[in-house]
Amino acid sequence: MKSLERLVLACALLLGPGFAAAQGFPSKPVRLIVPFPAGGTTDILARQLAGELGPRWGVPVVVDNKAGASGMIGSEQLVQSAPDGHTLMLTATHHVINPGLYKKLKYDTRTDFTSIALIATVPNVLLVTPSLPVKTVQELIRLAKEKPGALSFGSTGIGGANHLAGEMFKAQTGIEATHVPYKGAAPALNDLLGGQIPMMFDSLPGVIQQVRAGKLRALGVTSLKRAAAAPDIPTLDESGVRGFDANAWFGFYAPGRMAPELAQRLNADVVETLKSAKLRGLFAEQGADPGALTQAEFTRFVADEMQKWGKVIAAANVRAE
Repeated sequence: MKSLERLVLACALLLGPGFAAAQGFPSKPVRLIVPFPAGGTTDILARQLAGELGPRWGVPVVVDNKAGASGMIGSEQLVQSAPDGHTLMLTATHHVINPGLYKKLKYDTRTDFTSIALIATVPNVLLVTPSLPVKTVQELIRLAKEKPGALSFGSTGIGGANHLAGEMFKAQTGIEATHVPYKGAAPALNDLLGGQIPMMFDSLPGVIQQVRAGKLRALGVTSLKRAAAAPDIPTLDESGVRGFDANAWFGFYAPGRMAPELAQRLNADVVETLKSAKLRGLFAEQGADPGALTQAEFTRFVADEMQKWGKVIAAANVRAE
């Protein structure tokens, strides 16, 4: 057995350090940074994934919550780690929004991270309070244009994904609407339910029960295809806002300068794990669709999303708090 191990090691060394790094992983427990508090969707998905990756890799995968500064504190810790696969990060769309929102980051999002895998996507939905006399996206657009500036839309805070979805909607439809930022999802949703604000973009899983109960009216989902959790709600794209795509999504990252062979190995393991019936069931409870992109595809996806949100932020002149 030892002779075989020596032979494998010798072959790995001959093939290069990248191959050796991929073959030697993991050699100790894996730390999975979540740059948000425990209990949120990012944290839940991370713990569910860690529970399946641990047995696959034969080592503990320990979730480490490092919350603060819109995900930047945890991201800084990842950048400072060795690119050997033993420190990874699972984070949300904030990762590609922050470069456009903050003038000075302590890292370069384009070069200091290795994009590993798309973990999941969660559609957002355009909501209105039932007292607003509109039942379709086009009726909302028509009302907004008849009364320029009369409508407002809430969000969980300046620069958040649902704020930028609202700014994208304004830009693509040519309407005027005032942004009303809140400190978190709960107060914004409460005011929407109470009719203090007329509309808002929010995560579909978080509001689906209120929609089904008739407490909120869903006009359209922000994905390019209808959501499996609510197939009766049309997409904004099919409702006339062509190409509108503003999902929440969650990605797996490693420090920059990781050997390509190791990055591809990690991607293959994660994508295969995401195919499991158990994990798909757990994700479905969060309204999340598991990802299936290759490492190269996810790298391009991250770059495209960074460019997309950067343009939205610049066009709307959004400034971080």
